[in-house]
Amino acid sequence: MRWIEVERASGLNGTVKIPGSKNSSLALLAAACLSDEPVRLIGIPEIADFKVMCEIAEDIGIQMYRESSGEVYIDPRHIQAASIDPHKAAMFRTSYYFVGALLAKCGKVTVGYPGGDDFVKRPIDQHFKALKSLGASVAHYQHHYEVKAKELKGSDVYFDMITSGATINSILAAVRAKGQTVLRNAAKDPEVVDTAILLNQMGARISGAGTDTIRIEGVRYLRGCTYTVIPDRLIAGSFLISAGMTGGAVTVEDVIPEHLNSCIAKLKEIGLHIETSANAVTAYSTGALRATRVRTAMYPGFATDLQQPLTALLTQAPGKSIISDRIYPQRFNHVYQLRRMGANIDLRAGTAFVKGGAPLRGNLVHATDIRAGICLLLAGLAAEGRTSITGIQHFERGYENIVEAFRSLGANIGEHDSNDGHMELLQVTRS
Repeated sequence: MRWIEVERASGLNGTVKIPGSKNSSLALLAAACLSDEPVRLIGIPEIADFKVMCEIAEDIGIQMYRESSGEVYIDPRHIQAASIDPHKAAMFRTSYYFVGALLAKCGKVTVGYPGGDDFVKRPIDQHFKALKSLGASVAHYQHHYEVKAKELKGSDVYFDMITSGATINSILAAVRAKGQTVLRNAAKDPEVVDTAILLNQMGARISGAGTDTIRIEGVRYLRGCTYTVIPDRLIAGSFLISAGMTGGAVTVEDVIPEHLNSCIAKLKEIGLHIETSANAVTAYSTGALRATRVRTAMYPGFATDLQQPLTALLTQAPGKSIISDRIYPQRFNHVYQLRRMGANIDLRAGTAFVKGGAPLRGNLVHATDIRAGICLLLAGLAAEGRTSITGIQHFERGYENIVEAFRSLGANIGEHDSNDGHMELLQVTRS
């Protein structure tokens, strides 16, 4: 039994260096498997999802490991077969990137259905639509699916909805397809752009990444390179929010401020003072928080992955805040846990109505996904007494040394491990 324990903090202060982006790293690791030569990636965080990707790579003949320098080495020249253990694939959501990365090389990829955070169900139909358009066939089985293609051919793909995962997966598949592929209504996320830049350095011909129309001219050969992943905008946003939660001043370094524009704008609305420089952002508490309205949207809109941490902040803002998640309307399991801490939140049809300003009280709560975990940690920093958070495997999937990072800012926080049975795992309820 493991849990994180956090106590009320008065004014977190200091600087945190932001690690490489989790979401971008998983795409880059898969993209490197397209190469005909070894690739080195800099800045890949030491998180649980990375470890699972290394295990999957080893199973199918790809060398993928962290060197003493911290760089991750990927050598895909000796792939044996693209049959991926369904159990390992189900341990994280982006296992589907192996399909786009390996289909042209292997002709057939077998993989389990994606796991990771489950916001009722994240459909991957747009992935299948694009793969079929490129000439692949998809067969579904109980615990896995199989994608086959004798030859991938460029095609014109229009996504029915904007989806970062399907955009990246389609780029991966199209890079070695014959002819030109055009992706329309594509996602504009920085992680999409990061993947395209890496692939172009490897010799791909991709244009338009960062816009809603991406063009890919298929190539026959991809070379090795060394590339640095972008910083994690979602972790950076969570640390900026912590300044408002505790009445402090927190600086995030090694960031790209442009990636945080929507978060920064919302924090200013709520009452924080924000300063930016070339590669850093500082959030200062002004001592007064204001209620606001938040609607999540695909980039460059307000990120769904920051909806949960921001909800914690809005419990401290007097007045009525309204939070609508248009990306994942079921992404509100954190609300039931915040209520255990005294938060006054109503849920209706993918929208949370927060009556802020009431004090939070420490309690035993359970993290159901990565961002719910950071939400509860932030709430614990503002709550009277002690907050114990179970489900910390979710922190490990998305954050590298999160406890140490908050300690460096002055938080009284620690990780505990006990088998004495005095704590029972909290079952998520809707009461």
